[in-house]
Amino acid sequence: MDEKPFRATQLARWIYRAAETDLDQMRDLPATLRKMLADYTVNPLQITTRLSSSDGVEKLLVHSGDEQVFECVLLPYAKRISCCLSTQLGCPMGCTFCATGLGGFDRNLGPGEIVGQYLLLQGFVNEHSDRPDLRAGRIGHVVFMGMGEPLLNYDNLLASLRLLHDEVGLSYRHMTVSTVGLVPQIRDLAKSGLPIHLALSLHSPIDEVRSRLMPVNNRWPVAEVLDAMKSYQRTTGRKITIEYLLIDGVNDTIEQARLLARLVKGVPHVVNLIPFNYVDTEQGFRRPTRENMRAFRRELEARGVNVTERVERGHDIAAACGQLAGRHEGRFARRRVSVALPVSG
Repeated sequence: MDEKPFRATQLARWIYRAAETDLDQMRDLPATLRKMLADYTVNPLQITTRLSSSDGVEKLLVHSGDEQVFECVLLPYAKRISCCLSTQLGCPMGCTFCATGLGGFDRNLGPGEIVGQYLLLQGFVNEHSDRPDLRAGRIGHVVFMGMGEPLLNYDNLLASLRLLHDEVGLSYRHMTVSTVGLVPQIRDLAKSGLPIHLALSLHSPIDEVRSRLMPVNNRWPVAEVLDAMKSYQRTTGRKITIEYLLIDGVNDTIEQARLLARLVKGVPHVVNLIPFNYVDTEQGFRRPTRENMRAFRRELEARGVNVTERVERGHDIAAACGQLAGRHEGRFARRRVSVALPVSG
């Protein structure tokens, strides 16, 4: 457009730092430039559904104009605001406990669609800054734990991480990527030079059990994926997180707690225990009892494991990944899962 370079900086500040979508509000841009930009869309995302939880969680169901919906979630805490973003429309990994996996897979999300979720949520925070739990004013933490497997959308994921850092101004150390355990991409991520947190959805230290829960384990079994995670920790210096979804009678045994403790011994880590959120599956999975959860945690702690227990948020609005999208009656319909695994190398 033959404009001076500093105009791009001004525009980027409005879009990324202020989460502004109305060109008329970008007051330091000349009217002539705003008129030239009027044919462009600042944020391609449209909100289909918004649900508000009694604990302050906000869940948005969004699309890019095609009615194929995906989810993002705002998570206010006492001293900070976080958000959870999706990287794919659906998920091809076929985990048997996951609502998103039951819905199938459509496509990868582009960097604009990924970062656009953050900007939509930040815009909501700006509009509701009088809420006590939103007075921090800025979403300072991002977790890629929404719909999809982030490392299957590797290039767009990295572009999004860099946009959030370079343009939005977030610290890489306040970003967490969750994966089911794609070993080649974990090793690539370690070489990327981005000091982000990496979380592994493990869910069992026993190959037979994990393969029943997560088909990806047939390609990269427990020992191989833990070796990749330990290598990531050594390369980046970042503590690894092990996400462990507890399912009654499946993976909540004391034996598995002991094996898990052995797996993480000697590497900086945290094990995050998560009670199963109900999803209607053929397996009839159930939430673990409080007694079993306490016993599992006690066993880990007795063996020197750093354990946290995820505080459940947004339970009354089905904030577990995939539950809201599964209710939408647009083009993203529930269907049989087709599992496609990448080939190493």
